[in-house]
Amino acid sequence: MITCLAAAKVNLDLRVTGRRPDGYHELDSLVVFPAIGDLLTFEPASDLTLEIDGPRADVLEELSPEDNLVMRAAEALRAAAGVAQGARIGLTKNLPVAAGLGGGSADAAAALTGLSRLWGLTLDHSELLRIGLTLGADVPVCLKGSACYLTGIGEAIEVLEKLPPFWIVLVNPGIALPTPRVFAALDDRFSAARDPSKSYKSGGSREALIAALSASDNDLEAPAMSLVPQIAACIEELGRAPGCLLARMSGSGASCFGLFKTAEAAAAAAAAVQTAEPAWWVADGKVT
Repeated sequence: MITCLAAAKVNLDLRVTGRRPDGYHELDSLVVFPAIGDLLTFEPASDLTLEIDGPRADVLEELSPEDNLVMRAAEALRAAAGVAQGARIGLTKNLPVAAGLGGGSADAAAALTGLSRLWGLTLDHSELLRIGLTLGADVPVCLKGSACYLTGIGEAIEVLEKLPPFWIVLVNPGIALPTPRVFAALDDRFSAARDPSKSYKSGGSREALIAALSASDNDLEAPAMSLVPQIAACIEELGRAPGCLLARMSGSGASCFGLFKTAEAAAAAAAAVQTAEPAWWVADGKVT
């Protein structure tokens, strides 16, 4: 059996710099992947099947195979590689859905990676990225699975060699927030693109990273908050936790994050938020 973690995609900042004629938005963002996510397993089989379990399985079980990104990724990989092999795929769904954490894209990326190993494929990484982009703009960066600086619609990826270590607490108020609604609420209010020479680079200190992030923003936070006011409460709860370096919304919401210097501070903050808001989804983990 092959096992892959489909780590959450967290936008530490997010600028929306324009919209293309095809409707896709141009972005500018620093993305990281903490050790928090869904779990996928892959076993040999004659047919291609998907079994879903976990605390958020009920949402995905309602989807048809054509709408499930894991199955779409599997079929796209089979077509690109020209193979007819099957697989028994298991998906333990831990991440909330429509939460601004790229959960579906992370699942698709894990499916491409895990099935490539299971089937012994020799496709190079650039081909997997090409297949991933046909499934969604976030899939290529999820295939990278490490700190990246994104531009374009998310397909222009600059991998950052090393960020200083920190820990993250993720919080979701239990409200699904579809991305198109948030972009519609943004109402084409765009930010200026950053100078690429001033993008986040490796080798900086934790303090320099937090300072750079604090000088930036998430352009989707205000429009998302207008749709789901509870986002403000999530950020407030995280921000008041001892040792919180930065609290902000991730992606298009409604999930929010807090950054911490130590595992102990993050775990204590997660426990405090969960106690204060038992109905919220809360998780903590290391970002490397």
